[in-house]
Amino acid sequence: METILTGTEGTVRISLDLPTVIIGERINPTGRSWLTEQLTEGNLEVLRKEATKQLEDGAHVLDVNVGAASVNEAELLPRAVEMIQDEVGVPLCIDTADKDALEAALKVYQGKPLINSVNGEEANLERVLPLVAEYEAAVIGLAMDDEGIPKTAERRLAVAKKIVERAEAMGIPREDVLIDCLALTVSAEPEAAIITLDAIDLVRKELGVNQALGHSNVSFGLPDREVINRVALGMVIRAGVNAPIVDAAEVKQSILAADLLMGRDQYAMNYIKYYRQKKD
Repeated sequence: METILTGTEGTVRISLDLPTVIIGERINPTGRSWLTEQLTEGNLEVLRKEATKQLEDGAHVLDVNVGAASVNEAELLPRAVEMIQDEVGVPLCIDTADKDALEAALKVYQGKPLINSVNGEEANLERVLPLVAEYEAAVIGLAMDDEGIPKTAERRLAVAKKIVERAEAMGIPREDVLIDCLALTVSAEPEAAIITLDAIDLVRKELGVNQALGHSNVSFGLPDREVINRVALGMVIRAGVNAPIVDAAEVKQSILAADLLMGRDQYAMNYIKYYRQKKD
């Protein structure tokens, strides 16, 4: 099962047989007031710098989100996509819940993007999947529906199946749907991580699709979050996540170590190359 994404210059392949693909999460104003302020003022130069920095840190795909209360996404998101594509050639992940903004960004995108995201809610499926099909994009499917986030791994699998089946019915191939089984915070729900891990394992075994995950939520509210995040990252990669949405600067080496231990890095070449570059 191979998902292929393209940008203006680069192609990224996502498969369980290949090294983990890093989706850089930093172009996102959520919880970052300074970035919200810059976007509100229409200053996109900061996004250019952030894109370049994430590539230097080891990201393969860049998530692009300009959503904030004071921002006109339909106007700003396509401008951001065009500017970032002028700067870097890697594929982008277009991240918005605004249908008009999504369509506007897809119209200007050069290549095959990833869309973040669709979920199992009926209205959401009907709003997003037609655009995925029309623009021949790939899409992240969140394992939640009209009843919210399922409390069991089996129910999250059921939602994932629904998304995949609805996508296939619209001519979207299964390999172009990445499932996100959703990471919730263990400080509020002790079993949250186990449920997510079990759901990832079920999706891998039952559907065989590639999987994304915004995994850092797992440590919210706890001290030394980076320790929890790194351990959790290795666990979810082992369970089946091969396109995590992360800050590459914080976890690149941990991901390379996980790939090495899972036999995805022959003779440790990628790990050693990164170590030498870091040392220099």
